[in-house]
Amino acid sequence: MKVFDRILSCLLMLGGIGHTLGSLKAYKDDPMTLLWALCATLFVFLFSSINLLRASHPGDTALAWICIVFGIFWIAASLRFGQLVGNIFDFRAMIFVVLTLGLCAMSVRTMLTR
Repeated sequence: MKVFDRILSCLLMLGGIGHTLGSLKAYKDDPMTLLWALCATLFVFLFSSINLLRASHPGDTALAWICIVFGIFWIAASLRFGQLVGNIFDFRAMIFVVLTLGLCAMSVRTMLTR
Protein backbone atom coordinates (compact mmCIF):
# COMPACT_ATOMS: atom_id res chain seq x y z
CA MET A 1 0.00 0.00 0.00
CA LYS A 2 2.96 2.34 0.57
CA VAL A 3 3.76 2.08 -3.13
CA PHE A 4 0.19 3.01 -4.09
CA ASP A 5 0.29 5.90 -1.64
CA ARG A 6 3.51 7.21 -3.19
CA ILE A 7 2.18 6.72 -6.71
CA LEU A 8 -0.86 8.87 -5.88
CA SER A 9 1.41 11.58 -4.46
CA CYS A 10 3.63 11.52 -7.54
CA LEU A 11 0.61 11.66 -9.83
CA LEU A 12 -0.59 14.70 -7.89
CA MET A 13 2.83 16.30 -8.48
CA LEU A 14 2.47 15.59 -12.18
CA GLY A 15 -0.94 17.24 -11.99
CA GLY A 16 0.78 20.24 -10.45
CA ILE A 17 3.18 20.39 -13.39
CA GLY A 18 0.23 20.23 -15.77
CA HIS A 19 -1.50 22.95 -13.76
CA THR A 20 1.59 25.14 -14.04
CA LEU A 21 1.86 24.71 -17.81
CA GLY A 22 -1.86 25.24 -18.33
CA SER A 23 -1.87 28.33 -16.14
CA LEU A 24 1.10 29.84 -17.97
CA LYS A 25 -0.66 29.26 -21.29
CA ALA A 26 -4.14 30.39 -20.22
CA TYR A 27 -3.21 33.42 -18.14
CA LYS A 28 -0.08 34.75 -19.83
CA ASP A 29 -1.81 38.09 -20.47
CA ASP A 30 -3.40 38.35 -17.02
CA PRO A 31 -0.63 38.52 -14.40
CA MET A 32 -2.97 38.80 -11.40
CA THR A 33 -4.89 35.63 -12.29
CA LEU A 34 -1.64 33.91 -13.21
CA LEU A 35 -0.24 34.69 -9.77
CA TRP A 36 -3.24 33.09 -8.05
CA ALA A 37 -3.15 30.08 -10.37
CA LEU A 38 0.54 29.56 -9.60
CA CYS A 39 -0.23 29.87 -5.88
CA ALA A 40 -2.66 26.97 -6.32
CA THR A 41 0.15 25.07 -8.02
CA LEU A 42 2.39 25.69 -5.02
CA PHE A 43 -0.36 24.29 -2.81
CA VAL A 44 -0.52 21.14 -4.96
CA PHE A 45 3.25 20.64 -4.72
CA LEU A 46 3.23 21.20 -0.96
CA PHE A 47 0.21 18.93 -0.46
CA SER A 48 1.73 16.11 -2.51
CA SER A 49 5.06 16.49 -0.69
CA ILE A 50 3.37 16.27 2.70
CA ASN A 51 1.57 13.13 1.55
CA LEU A 52 4.89 11.61 0.45
CA LEU A 53 6.26 12.42 3.88
CA ARG A 54 3.20 10.83 5.53
CA ALA A 55 3.70 7.67 3.48
CA SER A 56 7.22 7.45 4.90
CA HIS A 57 6.02 7.86 8.49
CA PRO A 58 3.21 5.32 8.93
CA GLY A 59 2.67 6.04 12.63
CA ASP A 60 2.39 9.82 12.38
CA THR A 61 -1.31 10.50 13.00
CA ALA A 62 -0.83 14.28 13.27
CA LEU A 63 0.57 14.35 9.76
CA ALA A 64 -2.30 12.15 8.59
CA TRP A 65 -4.80 14.63 10.05
CA ILE A 66 -3.07 17.51 8.27
CA CYS A 67 -3.27 15.59 4.99
CA ILE A 68 -6.96 14.83 5.46
CA VAL A 69 -7.92 18.41 6.34
CA PHE A 70 -6.01 19.96 3.45
CA GLY A 71 -7.20 17.18 1.16
CA ILE A 72 -10.79 18.14 1.92
CA PHE A 73 -9.94 21.78 1.19
CA TRP A 74 -8.38 20.84 -2.14
CA ILE A 75 -11.38 18.69 -3.09
CA ALA A 76 -13.67 21.64 -2.35
CA ALA A 77 -11.49 24.00 -4.42
CA SER A 78 -11.37 21.52 -7.31
CA LEU A 79 -15.13 21.05 -7.30
CA ARG A 80 -15.62 24.83 -7.19
CA PHE A 81 -13.32 25.16 -10.20
CA GLY A 82 -15.50 22.64 -12.02
CA GLN A 83 -18.55 24.70 -11.13
CA LEU A 84 -16.93 27.89 -12.38
CA VAL A 85 -16.06 26.38 -15.76
CA GLY A 86 -19.62 25.11 -16.09
CA ASN A 87 -18.97 21.38 -15.69
CA ILE A 88 -18.40 19.96 -12.24
CA PHE A 89 -17.21 16.75 -13.92
CA ASP A 90 -14.55 18.55 -15.96
CA PHE A 91 -11.47 16.34 -16.34
CA ARG A 92 -9.18 19.00 -14.86
CA ALA A 93 -11.25 19.11 -11.67
CA MET A 94 -12.00 15.39 -11.47
CA ILE A 95 -8.38 14.26 -11.75
CA PHE A 96 -7.52 16.31 -8.68
CA VAL A 97 -10.64 15.12 -6.84
CA VAL A 98 -9.94 11.43 -7.54
CA LEU A 99 -6.25 11.63 -6.62
CA THR A 100 -7.01 13.60 -3.46
CA LEU A 101 -9.77 11.20 -2.40
CA GLY A 102 -7.25 8.39 -2.74
CA LEU A 103 -4.71 10.27 -0.64
CA CYS A 104 -7.34 11.04 2.00
CA ALA A 105 -8.21 7.34 2.12
CA MET A 106 -4.53 6.53 2.61
CA SER A 107 -4.39 9.11 5.41
CA VAL A 108 -7.35 7.46 7.14
CA ARG A 109 -5.58 4.13 6.74
CA THR A 110 -2.50 5.66 8.35
CA MET A 111 -4.58 6.74 11.35
CA LEU A 112 -6.30 3.38 11.73
CA THR A 113 -3.16 1.24 11.52
CA ARG A 114 -1.39 3.07 14.31
